[in-house]
Amino acid sequence: MMYKKSVINLIGKALIDRNETISVAESVTAGHLQLALSLGENARQYFQGGITAYNIGQKSRLLNVEPIHAENCNCVSNLVAEQMAFRSLKIFTSAWSIGVTGYAAPVPECNINSLFAYYAIYHNYQLVISEKINSSYTQVLEVQEDFVNIILDKLYKALSGNTES
Repeated sequence: MMYKKSVINLIGKALIDRNETISVAESVTAGHLQLALSLGENARQYFQGGITAYNIGQKSRLLNVEPIHAENCNCVSNLVAEQMAFRSLKIFTSAWSIGVTGYAAPVPECNINSLFAYYAIYHNYQLVISEKINSSYTQVLEVQEDFVNIILDKLYKALSGNTES
């Protein structure tokens, strides 16, 4: 797996310097974001943990995702990512959290051919960033890694006070 280890370590250092922690609620990345954050130096000082919820039932039950909205968008929207991230803050009592949901493979029956995700980052219960990202990769693992690396870059920028895209 190819995660940006240097970015992960910069994230970890920034969180440790701020005496803050992070947690994750993910779907499309299937635990890769949790794995990436756990690889950082001194990860136990900043990484609280995460939840991987793959279907509407678990997202609604564990992460308080609003089920009617989720059903209408196949659990893939900015709102779903935001609700996932917000609940992660509460579950793990972290200062920062990330929520991510999307598609790492085409779903022809739903007319989903491009691969994209929505992610949200919260800090102290305030939404910092919520946006859609795309991947040009075609293999599921590559798409998941791409999403993780994009989100890690965005997180580091947010920790640095720069939330411009």
